[in-house]
This record gives sequence, structure tokens and C-alpha cells, in this order.
Amino acid sequence: MIIKNMNNIDENTVSSFGNEWERFDQRDMSVGESSKIFDNYFSIFPWSNIASKVEGFDVGCGSGRWASFVAPRVGRLNCIDPSSAIDVAKEALSNFSNVTFIHRSVSDNQLQKDSQDFGYSLGVLHHVPDTQAAVKSCVELLKPVDPLLLYLYYAFDNRPFFYKAIWKVSNIFRSIISKLPLKIRNICTDIIFVLVYVPLSFTSKVVEKLGFSPNNIPLSWYRNSSFYTMRTDSRDRFGTPLEKRFTRN
Repeated sequence: MIIKNMNNIDENTVSSFGNEWERFDQRDMSVGESSKIFDNYFSIFPWSNIASKVEGFDVGCGSGRWASFVAPRVGRLNCIDPSSAIDVAKEALSNFSNVTFIHRSVSDNQLQKDSQDFGYSLGVLHHVPDTQAAVKSCVELLKPVDPLLLYLYYAFDNRPFFYKAIWKVSNIFRSIISKLPLKIRNICTDIIFVLVYVPLSFTSKVVEKLGFSPNNIPLSWYRNSSFYTMRTDSRDRFGTPLEKRFTRN
């Protein structure tokens, strides 16, 4: 369910993510793989400066996959999500008494300004209509100089021309597939997982074993990922109606 009149959301995108996290609640991902992905995201996060009793927020919590690692380290964690995925997170995090669930958008989060000791939003704010306003909403929640960890899609600034060209073609497919009825959309993203993600990740793994760098092969970072992760990310990448990318330039 989407609460009506929430600010700074695209309703089709919110519905799409609700469906995604209901299908892929991450319970079938191994703890080892989840931990590795979490560590990659949070490697730059200043945990040493975070006291155990602090309060923070997770914007776009989805299934609660990152919150499950953060909640044991803090005093209170506010999980914010406008989609039906909030119910998936509630079930996944039911063993944590220090987690609060807020079924709202980032701009309607209902938390007090200057009240939070930390925050993070990973792979979320490039899916909202006004990313700059969403980032501002996050910053306003924080006390002065407290940390905010963001992950936004980048525009492949450091990639060769052919890489960017492939992405532009893939984005055309995304714009078409994301408009299809939900069941057909899910079938299409599963087909892309089989025909694109699996072959490219396997090729990257072989290239690496031969002693060469696979970094310029699209999707090479999936070479050590499970099928579950690749299938989830195929749904995420090609089934989402609204997606933006950002550059340092």
C-alpha cells in the first residue's frame, strides 16, 4: 500500500520496489554474502566514532537487509520506506526491539530535525523525482557534523566509451520493461538474469582466473555473487521505472 499525498515519490517506482522486496526478501541469501556486501558499503563509515546508544535512520530500508547489521550496533534505528516493503522489513527485523518502522517517504519521514546521530541510504535516492531535495531531507535530520552514508548510481565517468554505450542501450530496455504489467516485467527480468547476468559474470570469472583484469567487462562485479543476488539485481535494474545517474563533473 502507498500512503497518498506523500512528497517526492514516484508511485510506480514505489510499487515496483514493494513487489521486488516481497519477491526477494533476502532470506535466501547466505549470511556470508550479505556480510560481504554490507562490509563493502560500510567500509568508509566511521563506526569508531559511533557510540552504542546513538539513534539513526535507514532511508529506503527495503527488506531490512542493511538494518539487520546496523541495529545490533546502535541504540535505535528508524527504518523509513514508502513501499509495502516496510512490512517485509518488520517481519525480518521482528527480533530487534530497538527498530522503529516509518511508512513514509524521505521527505515525509516524521522525525525531528537535528535529532539523529547518523544516517544512511544505499541505492535509493536516485529513484526519487528530486534527489537533491531528498538528500537535503536526510541532512536536516542529522545533528551537526554527524555522518551520512549515501550510495547513488554514477554515470560511468571512469569507464571506456563502449561501456557507456552498452549502458545506454540497456537503459532503453529498462524504460520499456519497467512499463510492462508486473508479471510480464518479472518474467523479462528473470530472462535477462539468465541470458545476460549469468554469462557475463561467468566470463569475468574465467578471465580473472586466466590472469587478466575483468574490470572492463560489464557486470564483472557479479563474478563472485550468487544467482539469488544477480536475479534480485536484474529485477532492480530493469524493472524500476525511475532511475537517475550522477557524475562528479
